[in-house]
Amino acid sequence: MALVIVSILLIGYFLIATGYATNVNRAAVAMFVGTAGWVLYICFGTDFVMSQHQADYLEFLSGAASSSTNVKRFIAEDIFIKYVGKGAEIVLFLLATMTIVEILNNNGCFDFLQELLKTRNSKHLLWIMSVMTFVISANLDNLTTTTMMLVIMHKLLPNRRQRMIYGCAIVLAANCGGALTVIGDPNGLVLWSTGAVTATNFSASLALPCLIAWALPTYWLGRSLPEHIDLQCSTMPYRGDDTNLNKWQRVVMLILGIGGLWFIPTFHNITKLSPFLGALCVLSVLWIVNEIFNHKLMNADQMIQRAVPRALQYGVIQLMLFVMGIMLALGAVKETGILSNVAGFCDTSIHNVWIMGAVTGCVSSVLDSFATCVSFISIHPLVDTVDVASSTDAPYMSAFMQNGVYWKVVAFCSAMGGNILPLGSVSGLALLKMERMHVGWYFKNVGVAAIIGWLLGLAVMWLCC
Repeated sequence: MALVIVSILLIGYFLIATGYATNVNRAAVAMFVGTAGWVLYICFGTDFVMSQHQADYLEFLSGAASSSTNVKRFIAEDIFIKYVGKGAEIVLFLLATMTIVEILNNNGCFDFLQELLKTRNSKHLLWIMSVMTFVISANLDNLTTTTMMLVIMHKLLPNRRQRMIYGCAIVLAANCGGALTVIGDPNGLVLWSTGAVTATNFSASLALPCLIAWALPTYWLGRSLPEHIDLQCSTMPYRGDDTNLNKWQRVVMLILGIGGLWFIPTFHNITKLSPFLGALCVLSVLWIVNEIFNHKLMNADQMIQRAVPRALQYGVIQLMLFVMGIMLALGAVKETGILSNVAGFCDTSIHNVWIMGAVTGCVSSVLDSFATCVSFISIHPLVDTVDVASSTDAPYMSAFMQNGVYWKVVAFCSAMGGNILPLGSVSGLALLKMERMHVGWYFKNVGVAAIIGWLLGLAVMWLCC
């Protein structure tokens, strides 16, 4: 049955990787794999529990006789709920941060971005747009940042080929910027919430590699642009139907939203509570301020007639369901004991975290970067200082301690795999759908340079470690 559960996961991964061609919804696949895995697990619960949790199960029984009902209760209360909690932490954080972004966007707090894109010099425009995307993606999620910047780009550029080039630069910047911080990408968020990394150490270690992996292919893209570029005349959006905020009120809300997101790591370090609680706290404060500033519009019909936020919400809901499905699916596989065997194989046969990082990057170029990263994270447990000190191979085992190099290599390589092919990231998929781009064109014009940038960034990380 363990092999059946693993086979379902692998089939699900295949469907996710080919979803762009088959039009099979990846969120639906992830949710089915997650639920099917646990249903099959609980059907053979006695065998799994006695092989993996015998001591805990006997303590749970407290002298009572073992039965099918007691086994199912133990799995539901002591095993399954643990993985639900881990997945819910990530989903609630995404829900809070994406709602923060929607509130800011509805109030025109990002309208000033369009004002910065006035130059007709193609290369200046490329770098301004890329820098903006990189910085915003480091503080917000990739999907929201990419969608917002692609919409702005689509309004500015009438030429489709030029939009494809600039869109590729946006995807590169979003993936690299998101990988830089623990709140910019679900991969870093998982590592942070499980205690594998700390926010400051993670960002410091990935700063230079992410900059290299972003700047090199962006420069390569700039070489294919003409000297000057034609822009469509764009005006600031009319916000009378959405908000009556003046400029200083929008600045206040922007500071509250972005500043609050910056405060979340500090909140976590002080309270040791899950990061999603800090995100919900920031959201609640911003929500109250929003209602105070817009109290005259709260009951107006215009507040529910926003097409763009509704489209964004649909993508956000899919992302959250996808994350929960993957977390549950990997939890079921982990409880079968298969991942422990895989970890043992990696330790004895590969015994090199850099090779495992390279494999991660290759896999994530065709499979979703989040699914790839969480899979490699789940393979090896977090090791504490005592275990490393008593190990006969302390240098290798230290890579799996908190802030160990393994976690950073996996996070970096999985994110950069989404630069090689657009199938590996939600940002790339958003670009494919919006501009109807072919995967082959992307790889020819971006993928090769992205591979070089990824390998150079990985080399810099290896030298720094």
